Order: sequence, then structure tokens, then C-alpha cells
Amino acid sequence: MSNASAGNAAAPIFDADALTGQTQGLVTASIAWFHTHWLQILIAVAIGATIVIALHSARRFAGRLAARDPDGRAGWFSIIGRALVRTNNFFILMLSIKLVVGYAGAPDQIGTTVNFLWTIASVFQAAIWVREIVLGAIEHRTQAQNYQGEALLSAMGLIRLLVTFALFAIALVVVLDNLGVNVTGLVAGLGVGGIAIGLAAQGIFADLFAALAIIFDRPFRRGDKVQYDQTLGVIEGIGLKSTRIRSFGGEIRIISNRQLLDKEIQNISNRDHIRVTLTIGVAYETPPDTLERVPQMLREVFEEAGGTVARASFESFGASSLDFVVQFDVPGDDWPTAHATRDKAMVGVIRRFAAEKISIPYPTQTTYTAAPDGTLVMPYAQVQPVQIDRSLAS
Repeated sequence: MSNASAGNAAAPIFDADALTGQTQGLVTASIAWFHTHWLQILIAVAIGATIVIALHSARRFAGRLAARDPDGRAGWFSIIGRALVRTNNFFILMLSIKLVVGYAGAPDQIGTTVNFLWTIASVFQAAIWVREIVLGAIEHRTQAQNYQGEALLSAMGLIRLLVTFALFAIALVVVLDNLGVNVTGLVAGLGVGGIAIGLAAQGIFADLFAALAIIFDRPFRRGDKVQYDQTLGVIEGIGLKSTRIRSFGGEIRIISNRQLLDKEIQNISNRDHIRVTLTIGVAYETPPDTLERVPQMLREVFEEAGGTVARASFESFGASSLDFVVQFDVPGDDWPTAHATRDKAMVGVIRRFAAEKISIPYPTQTTYTAAPDGTLVMPYAQVQPVQIDRSLAS
């Protein structure tokens, strides 16, 4: 082994002598600075104390603002107030020192130390503020939309963990970068680790982000009546991974949030009317003058039943009838009420057509067969005249 290699191997990782020398230099510079600038230092301390008191007063005011609305329902003022309450004393102290250290003419050693501590305090305090605002916004949205339950608490716990980890990881990288540390390897390691975790739990994260999309985009909420594919029911719960729907048949259908958002969802809770379409046929033997009056008849019958007629018109020439189409609206979103209105109107149509001598035909078909000699066989029995025995009659 060479002497150079031996020297490198023997070099200590942590140089205690260098640290002791820097500390002694800082103390010496501070003593000399105090002797020469004692008046400026006292004034700076007074100004700094005033700034600290003002910042503490502002934090207490933010605490009172947040206390008026502990659940965050009032909006952004309450959310910002809850974030400002999390301002720590170390940040307040470093902010006041940073504002007055230049006035006191501090030496370079003290200025460098203040900048170092200020960087740490400001970056991590910013991370805390951003975390509280993000989480407060999510909680405000979930509470405003009445999303509740154990699943939501679990989702918020996981969201809080992910947001906290991401923001403080970014804050650590920013602090190290400002201190002159090469963070390229650290950033690469965090990126690889994040990719590995994302690939391992991509299904869970996909459903989690879909749940957040439901919360923020609000396609539906608990209690809404929705329809997708062949499922029609009421939303009973929106969980971390899946949504539970109570179908009108009584069973609970469970579908993952990601798959649910990939479908076309019809939210039928807030519609103001139900439109029903009926096709009604009349016989071809109906006189043309009567046919002209049929749309008006249908309109009158359906309006008397409680519907609002959107269209009543001659639609087409059917195989066995002349077809008329009626589209009518029933106020509200209650299907039983719409069905009752439809039934009442259909009975009214039968009564009105009976009064007008209009027949409603039904499809009929007559089948003819042939005998071996080619003659047609009638589909009905040939009726023979009845012979009366006169002798029996007498």
C-alpha cells in the first residue's frame, strides 16, 4: 500500500479540530462585534422583540379565526387561519433576526449562520403551511359534500401521510441544495423509490386518486340516484377503493372507483322531470278526418292525466296500424309517480278512442294450407246448414 493511500485511509471523516476552530472564530467575532456595535445591537433586539410580539399576536388572531369554524366549513379564510396557527416559534424567531441582522452590522460569520438557520426555518415552515392548506381544502370539500364514514377517515389518513412525505422530502432537498450539497443522487433515489412504490401499488393509488376525483369533481354524492350500464340505484358510500350502490332491486353493488369513473354515469337525482314516450296505433280503417284529430285528442288526454305533452304526432305506417307517438313530461324525478300518470293516461286514451269509435288494432296473422290435390284448406271449419227433422218437431 502506498503512503498516499495510507494517508487517505487515515484521514478522519469528521474533523473536530476544524469545527472547534470555527466555533472559536464565531465567538471571537461576536464579542468584537458586540463591543463595537452594542447600541445597534440593542436597537435591533428591541425591533426584533417587537416583530416577535406582532407575529405572535397575528398567530393568536388566526387561532381565533380558525376556532370559529373548527370543521373548516366556512371556506378559505378558516383554512388559511388553521395553517397560520401552525407557525412555529423557531420560524418567528429567525424571521425577526433575519429582518434586523443587517441593521446591526453583523460580521460575516454571524450573517452566514443566520442565513443557514433562516433557510432551514423558512423552507420547512413553508412545507407545513402548504400541507395544512392542501389538507384543509380536501377536508372542506368532503365535509361540504357530506362525505362521511370510516373509509373517508382512512383515506384522509393516507392522504395526510402522502402529502406530508412529499412536501418534507421536497423541503429537505431544497435545504440541502441551498447548503451546497450535491442532491442529484438523492433526487434520483427518491424518484426510483417513488416509481417502484407506484408500480407496486398502482391499483390502490388509481382507486385513491379516483376517490379524490369524485370528491373534487362531484359527479355524484351520497344519496344520489345514478345509473351506469344496467345498474340503477342509490349511492350509499364512497370509500377509499370502491363505491357502494344500493340497487332498486335491494342488493348492494360494489365497484372500484377507477372502473366507475371510466363509465358513463347518469346522475338522475337532480333532474326536474321524467320524459315518457308511448307509441299508440289506430286501425287503417279510421277515416282521414278522424286521423287529423287524433294528435289533439292524445294531447288533451295526457294533459288531463297530469303530464306535459312535448310531442303528439303521426309517426309512421305500421304493419298492422297507423302509429302515433306521444312524448310527455312528468314533474320531479319519482318514477312511481310517472308510471301512475302514464297508466292513467293510457286508460284515458282507451276511453276517448271508444267514444270516438276509433279501434286500436293488434297484430293478426292467417295461415293457409293446401291439400295434396292442391286445393286450399280453410283455416276455419266450414259451417253446414242445420237440418231440422220435422217429424221430431211434430
